[in-house]
Formats: sequence, C-alpha cells, structure tokens
Amino acid sequence: MPGLRTNKRIFAMLCRGELVVKLPRARVDELVAAGAAMRFEPRRDGRLMKEWATLPEEQNHNWEPLAREALQFVSVAT
Repeated sequence: MPGLRTNKRIFAMLCRGELVVKLPRARVDELVAAGAAMRFEPRRDGRLMKEWATLPEEQNHNWEPLAREALQFVSVAT
C-alpha cells in the first residue's frame, strides 16, 4: 500500500478515502476517546492496530497537523 514514508517506514497513507496515521498508542487512544478518529482495522476482521488511527474525510481539516505528528513520531522511533 503506498503512503508517505521516512527512512522506508510509512507514517501516513490513504485507505478507503480516509487518512491513516501512525501515532503513539496513547495519542491514538486520545483521538478515539474524543471521537476524532477510529482505530485502523486493515483487514476488517476485528484486529485493530494499536498505533494507527483512521481519520474520516470529514475530519480533513485535522489531516495536516496529524500527518506532521505522525512524521515526528516515526522519525524519532527510527
């Protein structure tokens, strides 16, 4: 699946018309609790990814800041 990468690691991608970003688990928990995101479920089989958040298209005003946050998270992790 194509996506935005740093050091060969994906930090953001589009999937089914939604932005998916890699963030710390606590940050994903916060976004989900606030109703701003959902956990990413790539296979649609109930297995959720703990460090990936899906942002619906109607939240596109939040996409750029969260993509930058994801870039920072993945950059520090490598």
